[in-house]
This record gives sequence, structure tokens and C-alpha cells, in this order.
Amino acid sequence: MADILLIHGSAHGAWCWRDTIPALQALGHSARAIDLPGHGDDPTPVNEVTLDAYADAVVAASTPRTVVLGHSMGGYVITAAAERAPEQMSRLIYLCAYVPMSGKTLSDMRMMAPRQPLLPALRMAPDRRSFTIDPAMTGEVFYQDCPPGTVDYANAHLCAQAVAPNNTPLDVTDRSRSLRRDYIRCLHDQTIPPEFQVTMTEDWPDGTVTEMATGHSPFFADPVGLAARIDQILQT
Repeated sequence: MADILLIHGSAHGAWCWRDTIPALQALGHSARAIDLPGHGDDPTPVNEVTLDAYADAVVAASTPRTVVLGHSMGGYVITAAAERAPEQMSRLIYLCAYVPMSGKTLSDMRMMAPRQPLLPALRMAPDRRSFTIDPAMTGEVFYQDCPPGTVDYANAHLCAQAVAPNNTPLDVTDRSRSLRRDYIRCLHDQTIPPEFQVTMTEDWPDGTVTEMATGHSPFFADPVGLAARIDQILQT
């Protein structure tokens, strides 16, 4: 079975995989998650967080047999890691994640989407070097289809998100594209519009894109279903 490394998205941490890790383990996989720099229990000051630091953390946690899955912003992170050391991972899975377009920042790509559902929930820090998510809106944008208690649990753990990684362009080459890549679209996503997820993957080969009928957080909404979908992908 596979060694699976789970990479969270903006403002989240390893904590968001709480329910998915045991579901993957029940299917026989080795599953683990890390806190990216400045997230969760990692002590890096938010204003010192960079995309390079994110990529370094993923490479350090990977082995040549590791399947690396990135959620949301994590799509940029896992691609940056694969550009740095493709030999340190075996496969990439994008979960309702940004697929970097070469030379563009994540912020550039967000603004390319036909809708901006997340923007009203962003609260920029006075120095404009980080932002948080309005806790009154997290249920609407992240967890609208998740079980009771999810919003309270997440709001207690969400952190400030550094702006620098989102404003750093990434050159995408055959180093990352040489790895097998799969994508899981989330059909009811209120953060990254589902139609933009289609745009980002419209030229992907047949059999590499699947869908789940969830919002932006299938790791809470349907962790067993998410684990089963990952397991299914890994059998192809």
C-alpha cells in the first residue's frame, strides 16, 4: 500500500486531516500530515513564511515512494516541491487545489476564476503581509456541508495565512510534470469555483480527473469517501 503525505491549504494545518488519516489507514495505507511553516504547531513567524519554505518542508517529509496530496493552496506547494526534488516523491494528487500556471502566482490564478467567493471572508492584517478568515464566514466558504461541530473545531485552529507564498510566481517545468498527476474536483466548492477547477484540468489525460459531491473540505464532509477515492486513484 502507499505512503501518503497530506498537505493542507491556506490558514489550515495538519489538524484538518484528523478524520482522513484513520480512514486511509483502515484501507491499509500509511498516511500522515505535516504543518507547513507558520501553520499549526510550527513556530515560524507568519511574516517569515515563504513558498520556498513550504516546498522545503514537503521535500523533507517525502521519500521516493511517497504520494503527495495537496489541498487548495497546497496545489502550489506540492508543485513547488516537485519542481525542487521530483525524485523525492512518486505521484501528486490535487484535491480541489490550484494547479499552477507557469509564471503566475496563486493570487494571479485566484483572480482568473470567474467568481471570487472567498474574497469577502478575507481579513487583511494592518501590515498587509498576512490575512485571516472571518470566523463568522468559515462555515459558508469552507465547511457548509460538514458535520455539526466542524466550524467550531476549525475556527479554534485556523491561523493567519502569510501573503508572500500566494504572491510568489512558480515556474512549472517537466520536472514536476514528469510525475503522475491526478485531480479530485469538488462539485459544491464555495472557495475555488468548480468551473475553475474544470478550467485548470481541461487538458489533463483521461482517467486522471475525478469528482466528489462535496464542498471545499471533503476531509471533514466525507473523510471515508475521500479515502476511498484516493485509494481508487492509487490503483490506476
